[in-house]
Amino acid sequence: LSLGEAKNLPTYPGPNKMRDCYCTVNLDQEEVFRTKIVEKSLCPFYGEDFYCEIPRTFRHLSFYIFDRDVFRRDSIIGKVAIQKEDLQKYHNRDTWFQLQHVDADSEVQGKVHLELRLSEVITDTGVVCHKLATRVLECQGLPIVNGQCDPYATVTLAGPSRQTKVKKKTNNPHFDEVFYFEVTRPSSYNKKSHFDIEDVDEVDKMEIRVDLWNASNLKFGDEFLGELRLPLKFLRQSSSYEAWYFLQPRDNGNKSLKPDDLGSLRLNVVYTEDHVFSSDYYSPLRDLLLKSADVEPVSASAAHILGEVCREKQEAAIPLVRLFLHYGRIVPFISAIANAEVKRTQDPNTIFRGNSLTSKCIDETMKLAGMHYLQVTLKPIIDEICQVHKPCEIDPVKLKDGENLENNRENLRQYVDRIFTVITKSGVSCPTVMCDIFFSLRESAAKRFQGDLDVRYTAVSSFIFLRFFAPAILSPNLFQLTPHHPDPQTSRTLTLISKTIQTLGSLSKSKSASFKESYMATFYDYFNEQKYADAVKNFLDLISSSGRRDHKSIEQPILLKEGFMIKRAQGRKRFGMKNFKKRWFRLTNHEFTYQKSKGDHPLCSIPIENILAVEKLEEESFKMKNMFQVIQPERRVLYIQANNCVEAKDWIDILTKVSQCNKKRLTVYHPSAYLNGHWLCCKATADNTPGCTPCTGGLPANIQLDIDGDRETERIYSLFNLYMSKLEKMQEACGSKSVYDGPEEEEYSTFIIDDPKETYKTLKLIIEGVGTLEQEHAQYKRDKFKKTKYGSQEHPIGDKSFQTYIRQQSEISAHSI
Repeated sequence: LSLGEAKNLPTYPGPNKMRDCYCTVNLDQEEVFRTKIVEKSLCPFYGEDFYCEIPRTFRHLSFYIFDRDVFRRDSIIGKVAIQKEDLQKYHNRDTWFQLQHVDADSEVQGKVHLELRLSEVITDTGVVCHKLATRVLECQGLPIVNGQCDPYATVTLAGPSRQTKVKKKTNNPHFDEVFYFEVTRPSSYNKKSHFDIEDVDEVDKMEIRVDLWNASNLKFGDEFLGELRLPLKFLRQSSSYEAWYFLQPRDNGNKSLKPDDLGSLRLNVVYTEDHVFSSDYYSPLRDLLLKSADVEPVSASAAHILGEVCREKQEAAIPLVRLFLHYGRIVPFISAIANAEVKRTQDPNTIFRGNSLTSKCIDETMKLAGMHYLQVTLKPIIDEICQVHKPCEIDPVKLKDGENLENNRENLRQYVDRIFTVITKSGVSCPTVMCDIFFSLRESAAKRFQGDLDVRYTAVSSFIFLRFFAPAILSPNLFQLTPHHPDPQTSRTLTLISKTIQTLGSLSKSKSASFKESYMATFYDYFNEQKYADAVKNFLDLISSSGRRDHKSIEQPILLKEGFMIKRAQGRKRFGMKNFKKRWFRLTNHEFTYQKSKGDHPLCSIPIENILAVEKLEEESFKMKNMFQVIQPERRVLYIQANNCVEAKDWIDILTKVSQCNKKRLTVYHPSAYLNGHWLCCKATADNTPGCTPCTGGLPANIQLDIDGDRETERIYSLFNLYMSKLEKMQEACGSKSVYDGPEEEEYSTFIIDDPKETYKTLKLIIEGVGTLEQEHAQYKRDKFKKTKYGSQEHPIGDKSFQTYIRQQSEISAHSI
C-alpha cells in the first residue's frame, strides 16, 4: 500500500481550524498499520508505504483518518472501505477515494450460523397452524468494540423480540438457543380475530430478523454489531433450512441525507492473491527457470524471457530473485545476466546505470540479503538524526530565521563524515551472497573495459552506494530503518547526506561538477581529499573479493525487532498471580528480552538457543486474539499477545527464523494452554506431557529460507500467463529473425533475441508449462465449485466474491446452479 495524502478535510470547529491527523490501515476493523501524525493541516501528506502478508480472510480493507485529541479519545473524521472483490479494480493505480461517514450501522463484520424450521401443528380442535423454530447456533469474527466483545442476539418476527444469553469476552460466541414463533394462529369462526394471518401471501411477506449486539456497561446503551433479515417465503419450499450468513449493516433509511464532503484520500494498492499447489505441479516450470544460468546465450533462458515480456522489470525481478535465493542459484544467475549486459554496454561510464533486469535483480537481492547489514550499519545514526533535529540546511535561500549557515554546514559535515566512516568500515559485515555478486560484476567489467582501471570500482559502487546505502539514507522507512516517513526537516537533512554519500561513493573524476546546485559543490570541497577516495576503494576491494573469511565469528548483536506486547506471567513464584502485563520486547540475533518500558533493565532474557519452538496459541486458552507462545527448555512457555494479526505473524516468523538452527528444536507442541490442571487441547493432566500437534516451522535458518519456492513459481506462472500475448509475439519474432535476417522488423525490435533457435525452444517449453498449470487451476476450480455449498462456513450467504464466481462458472460450464 502507498498512502499518499488526504485533501480538503473538514475544518476543526475551534479558532485555528487546523487538525493533527493520522491514517490507519485496517483488515475489517482490526488495525494493522498507523502512519505518523501530520500536524496543523487539512491536506496532510503521509507518503508512507506498508507491505504485509494477509494472514487471514477478510471482507474489507479499510483506511480511517483520525484527528488526534490530547484530552479525549481521538475522533474519526471518515473512512475508505474497499471490498476484497474490488481490490483488483484499483490494482497498482493511484486513486482518489472520497471519505465516508463512520457509524456503528455501517461497521459490520462477522457471520452467523442459523437453523430455521417451519412446521405445521394440528391443534386439539383439528385446526392447522404454522410455527417457526429459529435456532441461533454461533457467530464468528464479530468486531471488538473498545477492546471487548460481550455479544448477544435478538430474534424478532412481527412482535416483541426474544434475546439470547450474553456471552462474555468472545467474538466467536456459541449460543445454540432455540426460539419458537407462531406464524399463523388457528382461525376462529367469526373471522373477526385481529391477529389472524391466514393468507399465504401474508406469511410470504413476513421476515425473521436477527440482530447482534455488544452488551455495554456504559449508560449509552448496547452497540449494534450487525443484522440479518430473512423473508419466510423461501422456507415454504423446505421445512428445515440451515446456513451461515454474513451479517449486514443496518438500513436506517437515512440514505436521503446529503453526504457531507469529508475530503478524500489518495491510495495506491497492489494486491496479489496466488493459489499455490503442492510442489510436484511446478517441477517442469521451476526446473526450466533454475536452468537459466546455464543456458547459452542467457537471453534465451526462461528467466531472461520473463524480464523481456513483463511491463516492469521489477515485476519479474521480485519472484525470480526469491526463487533463485531459495534454491541457492542466485549468484550464477546474476553473474550470467550481468555478463551479458556488460557485453552490450558501449561506454564504461554508463555501466549498470539503466533499469535493466540485472540491476533490478541485484537491487532485490540486496534488499533481501542486506536488511540486517543496513540495520547494523546505519540504524543507530539515522535514529539519532531523527531524534536530535540539528539544523543542516545549507541552501542560503532556504535558511530559517536565526540559523547560521556555517553552523549548519558543520552539523551536516559531521553527519556525512560519521555515516561515511561507518559505511567504509563495514566491509566485513557485508553478506557473503552480496560479496560474491560484486566479485562477478567486478570481473566482468574489468575484462570488458581493460583500458579503464576504475571500471572495476564503478561497477560495484553503482550498486552498493547508489542503489543500496544512498536510497536507505534518503527513505529510511522503506528499508525498515524507521517506522515512518521522517518529518520535512529531517527528510531534508537526509536528502543532503544521501546526495553527498552518493557522490563520495561514485569515484567520478570531477566531483564538484556533478552537482547542479552551487551550494552543494561548495559543501563538497570539504571532502575533496584523497583519503576519502582511498577509503572508498579499500571498502570496494574488500566487499568484492571472493572467498572472504566467515564473519559469523565476529558477529555483534543486531536488533531485529522491538515493540510493546502483552505477556502472561510465567508463574515462577509458587503463589504468584499469573496475570497479563504490557512489556517492551526486544529481539536481537543473540537473545529475546522484555522490560517494563523501552531502555529499562531487562526483566527476563531468553538466549536464542533456548527457543525450542514458536507457535500460535488458540484463542480458547485465554479468550484473547493474536496470541503466540515461545516454548523453552523444561516445557516452560511464555504466552504473548501481539497488537494485531499482522504483527503476530511478523513476530512468529522472525522468532522462528532466528531459532531454526537450534539443536533441540521441538517437533510437537500444545496449541492451547495448560489451565486448571490440564491441557485444553488434548486434556492431558501432566504439565510435562509432550505436545499433541506437529510444529510448523522446520526450515534451516539462512536468509534463503523464509521463502516458499512453490509460491514464487506460482507468481512467475501468473506473470507468464498475464503476458501470454507477448510470449506469442516473441515466438513470431524468433521465427521472423531466423528466416528474415535483414534489417529488423519494427514490431519485433522490442525484444533482445541473440539466438532465435534457442529462444524459440525455451518459449515453446514456457508456453507448454504455463498451459498445463492453467488447466490444473481450471480443473481445481471446477472440482471446488462442485463441492462448495453456498451458505457453508467458508462461503456464507452474502459472500459477493462467491456470487461473482458462481456467475462466471455458470457462464463457462454447463453445471446447473
